[in-house]
Formats: sequence, C-alpha cells, structure tokens
Amino acid sequence: MLKLKPKFDLHRDVVSDILRKEASVCRVKEYSGAVDTCILNIERDGGILFSWKGATGTTRIGKYDPSTKQNKLLYTFDKQVCVSSCSLNKEETLLAVSLAQNTRGEEHLKPISKCLTLLIEIHPINNTKVLKAVDCRVKVQFLHSEPDRRSVLESHLLLLTEDGYVDLYHVLLTRQEGYRVVMANPERLSKTAERIVEDFCWVQWDGHTQRLYYLTHNDKFLMRCVQFYLNHNCETVLELPLELPANPFRTIKFVNLGFDHYHMEKREQELVRMEVFTNRIGSMCMCYSQPVKDNRELIYTVVLVHKDCSKTFRVSLGSDPQKATQLHPLFIPIGYYILVYLQGYFLHCINTRQQEMLCHSLFLSGLDVDLDLQCQSANITVLHSEDESNGSLLDLACGKIHTAELSPAYLLQILQSTTPSRCPSSKTDPQRLAALHCLLVYMGSDPNLELKIIEWLCDNVNAFDSFDQIQEFILASLYRISYEKSLSLDKVLPYSSVFDKKEIPVCLLEVPGVLCTTELHIEPVFKGKARSLQGFWSELQWNTERTKYLDAGPNPRYKTSHIQADWDKLRSERRPSSHMNHMEENTKKVLSMVDTWCLDKKLVPLFQEEDHQQRALMGLMVDKLREHLNRHLPRLGKKKIDSLVVSYVAKLLELIRHMLESVWLKYKLGPRVLCLAQQGSPAEWSVFHFMFRILEATRGLCLPLPPGYHTLLAVFAVRCLPHHTFLQYIDHGVLQLTETFVSRLMTDLDNSDANERLKFSILKRLPEPMEQRIYHMWDHPVSSASISRDYVRTLLEKRNKNKGFAFTGREKPGFRPEFLPLTYLAKILSDIEEQALNPFEEQENVDARFVEETALKQTLILLGFEEK
Repeated sequence: MLKLKPKFDLHRDVVSDILRKEASVCRVKEYSGAVDTCILNIERDGGILFSWKGATGTTRIGKYDPSTKQNKLLYTFDKQVCVSSCSLNKEETLLAVSLAQNTRGEEHLKPISKCLTLLIEIHPINNTKVLKAVDCRVKVQFLHSEPDRRSVLESHLLLLTEDGYVDLYHVLLTRQEGYRVVMANPERLSKTAERIVEDFCWVQWDGHTQRLYYLTHNDKFLMRCVQFYLNHNCETVLELPLELPANPFRTIKFVNLGFDHYHMEKREQELVRMEVFTNRIGSMCMCYSQPVKDNRELIYTVVLVHKDCSKTFRVSLGSDPQKATQLHPLFIPIGYYILVYLQGYFLHCINTRQQEMLCHSLFLSGLDVDLDLQCQSANITVLHSEDESNGSLLDLACGKIHTAELSPAYLLQILQSTTPSRCPSSKTDPQRLAALHCLLVYMGSDPNLELKIIEWLCDNVNAFDSFDQIQEFILASLYRISYEKSLSLDKVLPYSSVFDKKEIPVCLLEVPGVLCTTELHIEPVFKGKARSLQGFWSELQWNTERTKYLDAGPNPRYKTSHIQADWDKLRSERRPSSHMNHMEENTKKVLSMVDTWCLDKKLVPLFQEEDHQQRALMGLMVDKLREHLNRHLPRLGKKKIDSLVVSYVAKLLELIRHMLESVWLKYKLGPRVLCLAQQGSPAEWSVFHFMFRILEATRGLCLPLPPGYHTLLAVFAVRCLPHHTFLQYIDHGVLQLTETFVSRLMTDLDNSDANERLKFSILKRLPEPMEQRIYHMWDHPVSSASISRDYVRTLLEKRNKNKGFAFTGREKPGFRPEFLPLTYLAKILSDIEEQALNPFEEQENVDARFVEETALKQTLILLGFEEK
C-alpha cells in the first residue's frame, strides 16, 4: 500500500563518517570501538542532530546536513553524558542541551538533579550557561529566527518541562572580534524568560509552521494552539474542546520534540496516542486513539477542524487479537489522506476532504495491510511537514528515515481485483471506488497512470451494481483540476455520482467490521490575530465558517443532473433568443480553451463539425455552474469563478477526447474505421461499446459531449449493428442522426437493396429541413425526382413573384400532385384564366361558329401554316 523511499540512514550517512574521524583521532587505520550513535532531534531545515560516544570517553554532538550530505561536529563533552534533548539555533551559534542524570552509578551531574539544561556558545566554543537544574525532564527547542533581521542578533529558546509549563527565553547575542558570537548578558538570561503555557498534559511542536499545540484540562479537555510569529511574539490562536477519557496520559507526552533515549516511554504503556496534522490550504486534523477496554475492538477519532466535524471509528479486531497493550495505531498523513495503521490488523485510508461517506475512504484488513515495514510499528515515529504532501517514517531503532507515498500499483491491483462484484453486498465495490478516487484525484496528474485507468475502464465496460465507474472517472477527474484552489469547493463541486443516487447501495454506506459515528459542530474558537491573519489561519477559519453555512443550507453540492429540465426547455426553443445567444457565448469560451489544449494527435475526428444541441448544453452547463458557485462561494470572486467554470467544462470535453484517443491507440484503429461500406471488426465493436457506455454515463449526468461525438458513434453503430437494430437505436433516442453522418451514409454506401432500404428508413426519420438537404447528396431516381420537384417549384415561384400572380391554393379534382411541374402549370393557367377579362361576358347573340373559325385561323397563323 505504501512505497517507502530511503531518505536517511544513520549507519550509511553518519556512522561510517564518524568511524573514519575517530580512527584519525586515535591514529589507527580502522576504529573498532562502539560509538553508540543516537538521533537527538530534527530541526526545521531538515538537519539531523545526533550524538555519539567518542574514543577518549567523550560525548560528541554533531549535525547532518541533508542538502550537502555532510556531517559537522558541534560540541564535545569531556566525559560521557546522557543527552536527553538537544536543539541548535539557525545561525549555528548556540546549542541548547538537556542532560539526564546518569543512573548507572557512574559520574553524576553537578548540581545533582534529574535534568540539567545548558545553553552553550559554539561559535566558537566559549561560555556555557545553566538554564535549569530540576528533577523533571526538560525539552529544548529553538524558534526559527527571522532571516532579514540582521541588525539585532538574538535567538529564542523554548523550554518545556515535565512539570507541565513552557518558558520562552530571549537570548541577546553580540559579535566580538568580528566573528565571535557570544551571549550579551548571560547572567540576566533567566530574567528574560517568559511563561507561555502554565499547565499541560500533552504537547506537540510543529517546527515548520512554528506552532505549539498543547492539551490542558480543567472542567474539560481543551486543545490550544500557540502561534509564534516572525518577530517572535506569540499568542493563542485556536481553542478546541475535546471529548477524552479521564487521565488519558500516565506522564506528560511530548510529540516532535526530539528523542530521549534515556527516558523512552514504552509504546505499550500509552493510553492515548494523539497527533495534529495541518495542510497549507487550510485543513487541520487531530487524530487520537482511545484507551483499549478489551481486545476485541479499537476506537480512534479524527477531528476534522476544517469540516467542523469529528468522526469516531470502532474497528472490530476479530476473534484472535493480540494483547491489548500492543493495540496502538500509527497516524500517517499523506496529502489529504490520514492513514490509520494497526500492524497485522487493518489500514484505514481516511479521505479528509470527502468524508461524508465511508466508500470514499479505503479500508483494508487482514493480509492486505502489510506496509513492508522492516520493524514493529511501535518503533516508528511519523515526521510531518505542512509543505510536503508525503509523510516520512523514522525507525528510531535502526536510525532510518523513509519517505512514504501511496503506491499506485497497489491501488491498481484493487481496481483489477477479480472478485465478483454483482452482489449489492459486495465487499470489493467500496474498495474499488475509494481506490479509483485516490488514483484519479490525489495521483491523477500522472498521464501514464491515467492511461492505465482508462485501460481498466475498457476492460470493465459494464457498470458495477453499486456505482458507474465511467461516471466516477469523469467527475473525479474534473474535481481534480480545481480541488487545490479552495477547500470550500469540496462541498460545492460534483465529486461522485453516488451523491446523485436516489437510493445509495448498502455496501457503499457500510464497511464490514467498522462502525462510524459523526459529530457535527465541534465548535473551534479562533482568537487573537487568527481572525485577521492571511494564509493558513485565514483559510482554516473561512473553511470552517463556510462548512457551517453549507451544512445549514439545502443542496450545496452542484448536481449536473439538475439542469435536465432547463436543457429540455432549451431544446424546445425553435427561434433564436437572447438566452440562446448568451449560451452560445459561453460555448465559444469553452471551445476556444479546448482548441489551445493538447490536440496534436488528432487521432479521433472530434471538434470538426457543428453540433447545435451539444453546444447549447455546454453553454447551459457553464451558466448553471457559474450561478451555483457565485451563490455559495462569493469569496472566490466572479473572475476566478468564471475561469474555473469554463476550464471545468473544457476539461470535460478534453477528457472524453482523451478517453477515445486512448482506446483508439489500445485497439490500433486507423482511418479505415470511418469507412461505412465495411463491416465492423471485433476491435471496433469494443470501441463502439465503450463509446456507448460513455454516452450512457454522460446522459445520466446530463453532461455535454464534444462536437462530432454523435457522428462518430453513429458510424461505429452502422458498421457494427444489424440495420434493424441500428434503426431501433435511433427510434429509442439512443443514437442521434447528424447531418454529417447521414451525408456520408448517402455517399459512401452503394444502392444495393439492403443499403437502399436503410437509406429510405433514415430519410423518413429526418426532420424536413435536413431531409431536403440530404436528397441532393444521393445519386438515386427518387432523389433526382425530389431535386426536380424542388427546382421547378423554385423556378415557378420565382416567375410568379416577378409577374405578380399569387397562388390561390385550390386543389381541384383530377389534379395529379405526384408530378409537380404539371400541377404548378395547371394552377397557373387556372389562375390566369380566372383573372383575365372575358370580352364576351356581357354580350348576347354571339355567333359561335364565327368564333371557332377565327380562333382556328389565329392558330394556323401562329404556327406558321398560313399568312395573314
């Protein structure tokens, strides 16, 4: 599940160098004595402080610089001492050390006390000042100094004691002889001490963000956070009430404050294990395990401050658990996931951004949870930096640090599991869904990984009973392009098609052996400058307040299917309107962005034709999503929201194009697949099935498709399906006849009986305007007759318009409308006859014989048989 990459090895990076130096001191070729090297602390810059036993009975303290991979000697005690805590200021001029009293009956500290805390000048080695000599453990930690304040030399040191208080020492320095840095008034140092915390039972230091978290208890447990600023002022910025059992810690618990090898509390003696993890975009998670009451279950809680909720999990450990004293999980932060790991039992990969449903967090148990650790998890210390997405694991026993990453190969194995998934109670479906989202959202920036997921979709085309994997692929991939911009988008943007289901399958709501309870409104209190600061505290406060607002309102999450009614109404509009013009402007923005993206391969003929319906749907989606975000997240600003929405819809079109191109390459399709005269191959049938599933998935979510998609799908359909099945797909609205497709069908297929019947069937199903245009492309007697009718109609209408005659529209008996030229000619003659003046209308006693003879004479003259 985890990929562990070596980052530091005490033996390789430090001990081998120490042995060479000790051999040089002793003037021997190879030093064979024991050096007892111990890691003491890891500073903010990544430097590792360590101690070792020198060849002459001394104790030395050094620093390993990860950037240069060099070791540096900082200070040497002239006798063997027990270093329980150590810290170095950034300028490497002062070293703070806490020495534990030697309990082996050897030389004792003077003055005699359990702990002696010293402040030592090491640039160069000069004075040593005793800060404390007390009968309790003392931890030391320098604050990070401000880089641009060079006019005043000063360092600031935290002293945290087992008696439950924290002091801050302000150490003024002075430069002598141009290079010597010494304490200005060492005798007045104790008077500069400032009491920061009065009483605590648990404390955690975060050196990267300069924050101190501590737990205090009066009537109830309260977690407080003290923020140290660049000017080294500090204040309490957060208070959070917690529900903890009475007396959760046997002794004061120090977290991330170095490693005391002489007073290490055994992990099995811990009642509660607690840690705080933050992310720079404004998330805070507090994780703690509950005391184990029996060996049957483990209880742990994850407080999601940015989501204003806490989730408590009770995990069954089966019928054969280990001793209760060993049941303490590791909390490992990786990105926005918190991994809860109990060696030999389970691994729970908790999604801290989409926490509403268990199916979006991966839970593995049994043999699936081996993290390939080379030691017991009790010996592992988790190292966390807010700026790094991956966590680090320190094995203190062997002195190794590994960077921990989620393994995409392992998650792909979960997707490709052959366990049957047709049963609604399937155990595999929730794991697949969680693994799919982790791969797509958290790791989705890797194009090779995305190709492997698309290949998996091709091999598993049919939707699972509990979720549609193509819909999940589309929504999760779209969510990825914007999720890092703001945590508030988590509850507003579409994330999973599961939220659209009327009835969510039971297997997605429950995980066997895991019981989850959620507590809303955990009531964090922001204090002091946290209410006005920019950066992390501003984002955390905004996320918390916005979550409360969104939880209180109905339907904060945008559901793509909700625009179906507007889409039906828009399609029913026949005439252009201002609304339609607005939709078209939105569409132009989207398509202009698609055109600037990766269209270099152009394997699939998309974006090469007009598709008015899909263009209208694109514009409508932009409009509705923009309206939704402006209503719920006005803080983002209209310009940023407009850019986000246009990118979102453009990415949708690009994503579908990318899916088709990947399938095109997988099955090695060429231009011949667009030839309608050939029967489809098995590979083309697979592509058609995949395209049909994409159509089904997008229609279910009411999402637009790239222009040309319906044409391409119809081409595959007519090649792969029997003609009667193809026509049924059209009649049921599954396939859409586009003008591009029908035009190619008329020209590419010959006029065999089967093809002729197909063409006639398609012509009957076309709307009249398109039908008239298509007739001109088919070389067939029927189409020729149609063309003739249209041509004569046009000519006669033009003649009538020029002569000023108007059709009366009468239908007289005996007319044969099948031959339109004769019909129109007869109508013209009839109308002319009615409109002409009859010179004999009012005369009586007309000689009919005379009229006949005159008419005959006129005819003969006109025909040239006689002359006047």
